Amino acid sequence: MKLKDFCVLFSAIFAAAAAAADFKDWAKTPPMGWNSWDCYGPTVAEDEVKKNADFMAKYLKPYGWKYIVVDIRWYVENTKAGGYNQKDPKYVIDKWGRYMPAENRFPSAKGGKGFKPLADYVHSKGLKFGIHIMRGIPKAAVENKTPIKGASAITADMVASDNALCRWLGDNKTIEKKDGAQEYYDSIFALYASWGLDFVKVDDLSNPYHKDEIDMIRRAIDKCGRKIVFSMSPGETPIAEAAHAKSSANMWRIVPDLWDEWGHVKNLMEAAARWVAHCEDGTYPDCDMLPLGRIGIRAERGADRSSLLAKDEQYSLMNLMLICKSPLMFGGDLPSCDEFTMSLLTNKAALKIHKSSKNPRVVKNGGGILIIASTDKTGERHHAAIFNKTDKPLNAEITEDLFPLNAKIADAWSGRVLKERNVEIPPRGSILLMED
Repeated sequence: MKLKDFCVLFSAIFAAAAAAADFKDWAKTPPMGWNSWDCYGPTVAEDEVKKNADFMAKYLKPYGWKYIVVDIRWYVENTKAGGYNQKDPKYVIDKWGRYMPAENRFPSAKGGKGFKPLADYVHSKGLKFGIHIMRGIPKAAVENKTPIKGASAITADMVASDNALCRWLGDNKTIEKKDGAQEYYDSIFALYASWGLDFVKVDDLSNPYHKDEIDMIRRAIDKCGRKIVFSMSPGETPIAEAAHAKSSANMWRIVPDLWDEWGHVKNLMEAAARWVAHCEDGTYPDCDMLPLGRIGIRAERGADRSSLLAKDEQYSLMNLMLICKSPLMFGGDLPSCDEFTMSLLTNKAALKIHKSSKNPRVVKNGGGILIIASTDKTGERHHAAIFNKTDKPLNAEITEDLFPLNAKIADAWSGRVLKERNVEIPPRGSILLMED
């Protein structure tokens, strides 16, 4: 090998190793943003993405909200609300078997530009841009024996498998760990890097847990030359794989899709209690999206509506995600937000707990009460969230293992200082506390 070639190879290996070591720095605090799924399902269009980006930039960016994420099936021309068109989908795929945005929905993608113009628009607002993908390789590319970029004489059918196919969407085949497989993932993330992506949510990846494909995706991101936050979906990710998830991804789902039903919130509480101890800076158990505000416009589930969760239930959902340091991905249509919904997204004290706390831990989970506590980065100031999982009021004692006896304790949402260390929690309600 010539010295010049060796230097190039060494530089590439060094860069990939550095990226792998640094990926937890790409999301030093839990990502906060908007995702199109809860309101637009698989049908979102470019003008709707831009309107949500405009709103976030104007009203929410000062509070830490910065990601705009286009969810599932942006590469299908003839999508439909209320589910998926799996009868006769019209895919948009390039000559290397890589999905491209449907131009009838994303007109700026014309001429092979992909999502770069839309990403540039989002970046111009001071925000970050992301997309959803399915694991695997398009069935259409397999059927057409499409060549894989960067893999000489290897075509899509040579890396594809019918093993462990997605149970609910038939777009892709599994990628087996063989010659050409890594090159395919490398090729799609090189494309995404050229578009300027900052975030990728990879679906059908973590339940069941596809370790080989997770490893290929991690390597592809590290090689692509761009800091792309890696989100794994759906949940519950097997807790036995916690160590691997933390070494591979920035966030991983801990529940199935979360919708605006109290039963879903209760299920999330139990999952969060199992996972909260695995939260670390840069890698986060993901409680899924916030189905708040106006959702269901053209969604996979339910009609156009405001969230069906009562206000106390919405506070409980927010408090759970805040104290657990879950990523926050708002699912409602931002321009349609009402005053109450905006108050949930812009409370500085509550969001400070989310951003600057450490070591969340379960203090109690029984008798209808869940208590999760944390501290600030110094370990000197304490926070706690107390949840009532029942349909009747319950009293909870603020014990010394939550706050020192001389601590001045305040409600994070209202700023009201507590006069007593015994609080009544309303049915399905909660309280988020901090040292004043």
